[in-house]
Amino acid sequence: MNQHLISLSLSDNDLADIDAALKTLEDRFAGFLVLTPEERRAIPKMGDKTEAFCRQTLTVSSQNTSAIPPGLDTASAEADLVTLDRLRPRLHRLRDLLSRAEDTDMALGSDIYSFSLDAYASLKIAGKGAGLETLRQAMSVRFNRGAKPKT
Repeated sequence: MNQHLISLSLSDNDLADIDAALKTLEDRFAGFLVLTPEERRAIPKMGDKTEAFCRQTLTVSSQNTSAIPPGLDTASAEADLVTLDRLRPRLHRLRDLLSRAEDTDMALGSDIYSFSLDAYASLKIAGKGAGLETLRQAMSVRFNRGAKPKT
């Protein structure tokens, strides 16, 4: 079985460009928040079902500022919504890029693993008389969980 899901070569220039783009993103994301798992669990979350409610409440609040207590910062909440709306398309693009990178990583690893299984099977058969017995035994440890290679 000769699997070959992907053929990809990254030049030094490609990697330098990717690294430079990632550095730019890291610099721009420096002010972004990092929540602990506990904070993630504890904070109220605006989801698909509550987003319309939040948007409508912000609209009504900004039109009726006299009904809003002074401690509630409507302008700040409106600025957060503007930032969220501007950020989301970029997050979708980042998720797409990450998904493509992860799929590529998986495909490259799968191609290598598939090749290795086929090569191991060939070496297992041909290696007995070709001076490859030591190598074949060392490789067999992968399949004999916990077993030591025969000496």
